[in-house]
Amino acid sequence: MRNLIYILLFLGFLSCENPAPNDILPDTQVNVTIDLNLPSYSGLMIPNTWAYTPTSSGYGIKGILIYNKGGNYIAYERACPHLDVSACTAMTFDGLLLKCTCDNSVFNIFSGGVSQTAGVDYSAREYHVQVISASILRITNY
Repeated sequence: MRNLIYILLFLGFLSCENPAPNDILPDTQVNVTIDLNLPSYSGLMIPNTWAYTPTSSGYGIKGILIYNKGGNYIAYERACPHLDVSACTAMTFDGLLLKCTCDNSVFNIFSGGVSQTAGVDYSAREYHVQVISASILRITNY
């Protein structure tokens, strides 16, 4: 009986590995502070609005989409998760879906970035958003 418990514990530890990412994008360090008082982000204080970060270094791979989902903020990488980074420009957002400009594949941010395109098995990469204060957000990798 004791051996069975040890085997079950060992199998439990094996299952605690970090899951593989659900995209082919390279790892990148994301640790961005967003000030909602800045003109480029001030609209985010209103529910159901969105903004892009710059596409420069430090803001993910191709920039980040930030969305105010009824007072809760969500953030997604704008690089197409199923294509090589150099193969395509940043995804666009139409208020409902992230759209890859190279092949018109779409990703639903309201269902966790899941692809809505047949044959695309990757999800858009989501970043963690922490509300520091009423006007400051921190966006980081998980």
